[in-house]
Amino acid sequence: MRPVLILAVGLLAGCGSSVAPNGAATPVLKTDQVIVAHRGASGHAPEHTLAAYDLALQMGAEYIEQDVYSTSDGVLVCLHDTTLDRTARGPAENCTGNVNSKTLAQLKTCDMGSWFNETYPDRAKPEYVGQKIPTLEEVFQRYGRDVNYYIEIKPGLDLTPPSVAQRLLDLMQQYGLREGSVQRRQVLVQSFIPTVLLEMQRLDPEIPLIQLMQPLTTNAATMALIARYSFGIGPPMSDVSASLVQQAHGLGLAMHPYTVNSTEDLERIAGYCVDGMFTNFPDRYREVLAANKYDCPAPIR
Repeated sequence: MRPVLILAVGLLAGCGSSVAPNGAATPVLKTDQVIVAHRGASGHAPEHTLAAYDLALQMGAEYIEQDVYSTSDGVLVCLHDTTLDRTARGPAENCTGNVNSKTLAQLKTCDMGSWFNETYPDRAKPEYVGQKIPTLEEVFQRYGRDVNYYIEIKPGLDLTPPSVAQRLLDLMQQYGLREGSVQRRQVLVQSFIPTVLLEMQRLDPEIPLIQLMQPLTTNAATMALIARYSFGIGPPMSDVSASLVQQAHGLGLAMHPYTVNSTEDLERIAGYCVDGMFTNFPDRYREVLAANKYDCPAPIR
């Protein structure tokens, strides 16, 4: 077992300390909220690369997030944008344009790390150059049943059956993750698209689902509908208030806002007693939860 996996096992076992990248012990948490590494530790490393996922776990994240699209030959890959243009470098015919118009072989020619060094020179590292786009299967192979996954099914043209939802469920079954998802929410599946989540519910009613929300759409009426099929909701942080959290909890919904990065915002929204947050900086969120006992009720997990 790799050292990062040994670390992850310790993190999932509870809220104790572990070893941070600088060799110091990460602080013990006073508040039990879920730390979700948004696209991995994407504030420190190129998003949706193994480097970002590894670093997130080292920083004490409880979940690593994967956005998934299908390639033209039916493989699920981890990437946020519909197109490759922002984060891929390499041959134009392979590394520009829509993700779902490329084969996996084409995508594997792309450098997914150099853009980060170009954009954030103060955080650049030589080892980020040449990072590859990971398939979801490669992520499952690397981390196995030792970590928690938060997977978003992205919108996109998918003409070849089976659907992305079915392929995701098949991979979860293949790598022994379905049982953990059902019993302890080891895999959460989210989407902005209600029909995608309803398909997931039809295919496997026990998988915990998260309905992502667009700005200004989260209210009591929509949450009452969402509670019929979803374990929780993911509103933008701009919509979150203490009263909204209370309404969600009254319906039995967990609330995991996105994407909260500054220490000030992390402290403020944690104080609303959310159940967890998405952040590009899992180390900052962990420091906030270690420094503050918010006297919140036990989070929905």
